[in-house]
Amino acid sequence: MRLAWIACLLSLTVAAGCARAEPPRPLLWKVSDADNSVYLLGSFHLLRKGDYPLAASTDLAFEDAESLVFELSPAEMNDPALGQLMGAAARRDDGKRLQDTVDADTWRRLEAWSARRDVPLENLQGFDAWFVSLTISLLEMQALGLDPQLGLDRHFARRATAAGKATQGLETGAQQIALFEGMDPALQQQSLEDVLLDAEKMEENINRLHDLWRRGDVDGMEAEANQRMRDEYPELYARINRDRNLAWLPVLSQRLDGGGKDEDVLVVVGALHLLGDDGLVQLMREAGYTVERL
Repeated sequence: MRLAWIACLLSLTVAAGCARAEPPRPLLWKVSDADNSVYLLGSFHLLRKGDYPLAASTDLAFEDAESLVFELSPAEMNDPALGQLMGAAARRDDGKRLQDTVDADTWRRLEAWSARRDVPLENLQGFDAWFVSLTISLLEMQALGLDPQLGLDRHFARRATAAGKATQGLETGAQQIALFEGMDPALQQQSLEDVLLDAEKMEENINRLHDLWRRGDVDGMEAEANQRMRDEYPELYARINRDRNLAWLPVLSQRLDGGGKDEDVLVVVGALHLLGDDGLVQLMREAGYTVERL
């Protein structure tokens, strides 16, 4: 059973939730210098109604923050044009069909999946393999009842708007699209093969990751998701996770330093960006800031 591609999606755009009687222990850290604090909150981007209300510590971090930072700004996060741009970027312009770019076994698995989900193969033939991988994963997760409108990012974006709090994005939609568009063709085929192998056990895989998140199990999530992606897709892990963390670090440090302004910030990013030796929590600790788990 392989989870690397799911882990990739969790770190960028999607994640899952299962209803529980008690709120989860959030993946939440407080990073401080002499004047200001940055709260780092690990996000799941697709959730269920049963994942709310949130733990009190999460709400307190929101109340304390004067502004919020997301992977994408709320304006772009909610812009339907972003999905259209992603589809346009993934559309093939080399005269080949998807079938011409993957091996026979992968194509047979895709045929079986399309028949099971009643998705015409012709709808996929004109796109790159990375886009088809994302499409399959999103459709499978939505079949489990996961809703992007209930995701943690959108939840806090709506709350920030209602409270009149300023918001910022760490990157643009075009930058996120480029992460996938720049993938090597061999890696794209591997990702498609992986997600097709996982599709039949998607519910089991996602629920296991989500249970680790609900329990706030940092070590478990790191081993189950990040470490697997590092082992199976080292190039993809570097593009999707490590390199983006390093790019975000100076932005967050600048917000923490504040330029003499007293302002606390809540940062809501994919949970996997916070974990491991090259996660934002450890990077900010190494930068000399005080870091505590909440």
